[in-house]
Amino acid sequence: MRGPETTQTAGFTAADYTGVLVVTLDRPPANALNRSAIRNLAALFADLSEMREAPPVVLTGQGERFFCAGGDIKELEQAPQQELDARMREFHSLLVAMDRYPRPVISAINGHCVGGGMEIALFADTVLAVHGARFGFPEINHGLLPADKGIQRAARLLGARTARRLLLSGELFDAETALEIGLVDVLADPADLVAAAVASAREAGAKAPVLYGALKRSVNDSDDSRDEVSLHRTLGSAAEYFDDPVARGLRDSWNGSRTRGGQG
Repeated sequence: MRGPETTQTAGFTAADYTGVLVVTLDRPPANALNRSAIRNLAALFADLSEMREAPPVVLTGQGERFFCAGGDIKELEQAPQQELDARMREFHSLLVAMDRYPRPVISAINGHCVGGGMEIALFADTVLAVHGARFGFPEINHGLLPADKGIQRAARLLGARTARRLLLSGELFDAETALEIGLVDVLADPADLVAAAVASAREAGAKAPVLYGALKRSVNDSDDSRDEVSLHRTLGSAAEYFDDPVARGLRDSWNGSRTRGGQG
């Protein structure tokens, strides 16, 4: 039996499963997001939104260990401040595009889902995960911060107290805990994950699009002015931590690099 036609873009593949678009993050070994992958994902959601019959989308990761390990920190090694600013702007644009996508977005978490991967999961309408998946916001331990829009979504969906604990500790947690706190909706076996996500997307996609989109807009409560404030807050925080010696030391340690140990 012939499989779905797949197209390759820098950072991910996309395959049409009879009206459901399955987007697979594909940057071995950990599906970490560099600027081109972030930019291409944001463009994909923006372009799909303009379609008269935009498809439901399933987001998953290539391989068995990682859904997404967050941003590719190696891209920031010896990079100027402007590089971080550009990447944070582009990641913010991705979250905005997902937030405003009028059709179902289903995350199929096939492995570790941390940092930026967590933020992507938070902007899905439904999240399925394998039992062995791990989640968390480890940025505070790695000399980084999540995007402010992702932080705000975590507080809204998980509750301020839970979000505060996860963000300030940087602790990782298992899929069962993710189910308990409301991050994950359904646990699935690895062999069934994508099929279950496609079925969920197809079921949601069968709802009247105009009604689904209107309800999603009201629930997400997107707002241009709030998004602008959130972007500036993200950029302001990034400017503070980019050259901070403690934050830089954490990033260098995480990378296994000591070449800049005396700088900052």
